[in-house]
Amino acid sequence: MKYNAQEIEKRWQEYWKKEGLFKATEDSKKEKYYLLEMFPYPSGRIHMGHVRNYTIGDVVARYKRMRGFNVLHPMGWDAFGLPAENAAIENKTHPARWTRVNIDHMRSQLERMGFSYDWDREVATCDPAYYHWEQLIFLKMYEKGLAYRQKTYVNWCESCQTVLAKEQVENGCCWRHPSDEVILKEMDSWYFRITDYAEDILWAQVSHDFNRSIFDHIHLFILHGCGPVQHQADVQRRSGDFFAGVRP
Repeated sequence: MKYNAQEIEKRWQEYWKKEGLFKATEDSKKEKYYLLEMFPYPSGRIHMGHVRNYTIGDVVARYKRMRGFNVLHPMGWDAFGLPAENAAIENKTHPARWTRVNIDHMRSQLERMGFSYDWDREVATCDPAYYHWEQLIFLKMYEKGLAYRQKTYVNWCESCQTVLAKEQVENGCCWRHPSDEVILKEMDSWYFRITDYAEDILWAQVSHDFNRSIFDHIHLFILHGCGPVQHQADVQRRSGDFFAGVRP
């Protein structure tokens, strides 16, 4: 018998949705399991990189459900930032409209993939109901002296008009604009004072049995910041505190 993917998968996906099979509910008899993959940028369409990443997460979610766990597997959109804004500028449309249209389209793509998300838990980081909590947390950190601003040198792309992480600099150029050389630019930047909690963070990694290579990177980053700027790749790791890049 020939497998008709278009017919069979659609039929079962509609059944799963009707029965609410992936909806997370309170159940004190089951052990909880929370699974969250990175939110995609709604700046275009779902591509094979997304498919690979979310398939891996979905396999884990389904495995845990079959093992009797009460699984919370939500999805959302990293929709309040430079990728969406730059894509809207490039396509000559308003960022809000561009973002919402893409969210609707990308959601339909993920639904057709049959991923086991609880769509009732969907969030978009551009919603005031979401980011107002981020603003509150930032203000509390600022009040406690855990968020501070100081001048620093950053990797800067003139085309993107934004700061680049060192991983986004490839052969001295912007990863999005390979012909544009990245420059060092001095600007006011925000930092989070994570070094005040260095030991607590490291002990948390040990207690959760993190992958050793990840733990080593965290250990070096938190406890052994690079000190004075030595070369372009390290301009954002001078103190060990977390750097939050922004437009000027």
